Amino acid sequence: MADVQTSVRTSTRRRLARAIAAATAGAALIASAGLAIVNANAQTDDVEAAQAWNLVWSDEFNGSAGQLPSAANWQFDLGHSYPGGPANWGTGEIAAHTNNPANVSMDGAGNLKITALRDGAGAWTSARIETARADFKAPAGGTLAIEGRLQLPQVSGNAALGYWPAFWALGSPFRGNYWNWPGIGEYDIMENVNGLSTVHGVLHCGVAPGGPCNEFNGLGATTQCGGTCHNGFHTYRFEWDDSGASGQLRWYADGQLFHTIDESALPADTWTSMTNHAGYFILLNLAMGGAFPDGVSGQVTPTAATQSGASMLVDYVRVYTAAGSGEPTGEPTTSPGGGGNRDAYAAIEATSFDASSAGLPSAGGAIGPLGNGDWVRYDDVNFGSTSPLDVMARVASGAAGGVSGLVEVRIDSRTAAPIGSFALANTGGWTSWQNIPGNVSAVTGVHDVFLTFTSGQSADYVSVDQFYFRH
Repeated sequence: MADVQTSVRTSTRRRLARAIAAATAGAALIASAGLAIVNANAQTDDVEAAQAWNLVWSDEFNGSAGQLPSAANWQFDLGHSYPGGPANWGTGEIAAHTNNPANVSMDGAGNLKITALRDGAGAWTSARIETARADFKAPAGGTLAIEGRLQLPQVSGNAALGYWPAFWALGSPFRGNYWNWPGIGEYDIMENVNGLSTVHGVLHCGVAPGGPCNEFNGLGATTQCGGTCHNGFHTYRFEWDDSGASGQLRWYADGQLFHTIDESALPADTWTSMTNHAGYFILLNLAMGGAFPDGVSGQVTPTAATQSGASMLVDYVRVYTAAGSGEPTGEPTTSPGGGGNRDAYAAIEATSFDASSAGLPSAGGAIGPLGNGDWVRYDDVNFGSTSPLDVMARVASGAAGGVSGLVEVRIDSRTAAPIGSFALANTGGWTSWQNIPGNVSAVTGVHDVFLTFTSGQSADYVSVDQFYFRH
């Protein structure tokens, strides 16, 4: 969501031509192959294999209905611009941003709700907030991840013309200057316009117009979230990886990598300008109109047909970091299996299951590859009196392109509704291990925990080494 140094950002239909076609899910098939033991300790070139993600900041938006977001976490951007900054936020958008609960507040169901409204005179209002912190960056030799779970405004067709929800980050030197864009860097983690089924991940950098990031368009890619991003909640994630010989930026939707930019693809001074400062602040906003939706629709938006009152919902925003080398930081101790002595907040070895769809022995290594219909059960997992914030699993996948699925967490029955899940596709190979977080709902006390595996394809898509919960 660019704050440009000219009047508007030019966007064209060519951005939609970048779409990455995701395979649509077929009928659910029970995987015929049984579980197998695989070696979880094989060497891998995957830079994330040795990473353990540590939650460093989050907002779960669990306030009561009508409550404003936390002032300790967020600050409001008001009106049509920063003081002394580009008009209409530099994008050409037309809504005035407010701190009115009608435009921005909790919905009482665990979400932040940002709503665009048109008054009787035709004027639009909406909201834009940014984190108070502006120091989110990759640790030296490590990786930063910014993740959010969002639902796009549930409006489409002509009624959606002009809607522009965004989840993004700006370099901290922008604060108080407002004219040093795009050199300070902008990471668009998720942008959507006009109620379309696709979302965009974009890097803005260098100089404008033109420059190494092709401003004012940026360097972007598009995904359909495995079918459509417009249906329900989806998880969007951005990673800035400084753990290798050179840096890399990665964009994910529902765990599927859809955009990558290597440091080597940019001039050295461009990379330095956007990474060698205090860090980034995170923004959430719902714009109306502007260069991007106008360019995609081929007309000025919003129009008379645009529906007032649609909302972007945000379940959470979380920031993680990971160490880049050596032993993973924050690694939990191993929890022994059975007998009521499993600690939910210590690592549970995947092979220590008490029952499974294939009756595996609980010996070294990992379980997998796994496919649709597989399951494992871990008895007597103690969550204590405090609900977990998320679940972390060490997983790998050598699935073919277009093959993906869900790892689901269920309590006390493998047919119970999942309390949490995350999506997974190819990680670079069956021994390319990654630590993947997944959101979970409230649970306390002692329970049997099931991991179930659900996919729209029959092919195997995941191996699991261990998992644990965090609070």
